[in-house]
Amino acid sequence: MSPPAVELRDLRVELGGASILAGVDLTVAVGEWVTVIGPNGAGKSTLLRAVGGLLAPAGAVNLFGTPINSFRRRDRARVVATVAQSPVVPAGMSVFDYVLLGRTPYIPALGRESAADLVAVREVVDRLDLGAFAHRELATLSGGERQRVFLARALAQGATLLLLDEPTSALDIGHQQEVLELVDQLRRAHRLTVLATMHDLSVAGEYADRMVLLADGRVVATGPPQEVLTEELLGTHYRAHVRVIPGEHGPLVVPVRPG
Repeated sequence: MSPPAVELRDLRVELGGASILAGVDLTVAVGEWVTVIGPNGAGKSTLLRAVGGLLAPAGAVNLFGTPINSFRRRDRARVVATVAQSPVVPAGMSVFDYVLLGRTPYIPALGRESAADLVAVREVVDRLDLGAFAHRELATLSGGERQRVFLARALAQGATLLLLDEPTSALDIGHQQEVLELVDQLRRAHRLTVLATMHDLSVAGEYADRMVLLADGRVVATGPPQEVLTEELLGTHYRAHVRVIPGEHGPLVVPVRPG
């Protein structure tokens, strides 16, 4: 039996003297899509940063059965790729060159990209239907187009674990669906594992195999969307008045006025 893609045991993070994550246990199977939800300040982005190796937490973080601190930085980048909420985009950089940055873990120090690196980037650009934009400056693209480029860079890394931090937060509903459908298609075609954070609960519930509800740095619920997206849990931890309605692909969370 193969090890899980992600295994967290008693994960604890303190930043500036404040406890952000306090004893989180979480397992994500290979090929699974798990979405972490929770109110602002719950620790969702911090959890992704810990899994991506951007923090030095207490507790255990294992990726595909290997402790994360056993990976060299370049080797870790071949296993896990992160799409941040607002990636830094170098001024004047073209779409192709930005996606090519994903090949950095494979390029020797002081070396140049190989023919194989260029082929890998072209394949990803074509797969995500970005060929028409390849030589345009990234800053000139729409939000949905840029989000596909950010995803393309992550895929160019050849990583099998994708960490998506609010991947649709700046997108309209049409582009949200476009990006998430693309992620799901790629996951199924290439057996990628997805660990995401999302604010839109209805959209999150339509795509996740399993959801994790964080509150005050702890896991307070985990399971299929219909077990986590309940009026009781959302009312308690979000302090929100909602109605949860069964949908075709998952529960639909509708805000309602109190009273």
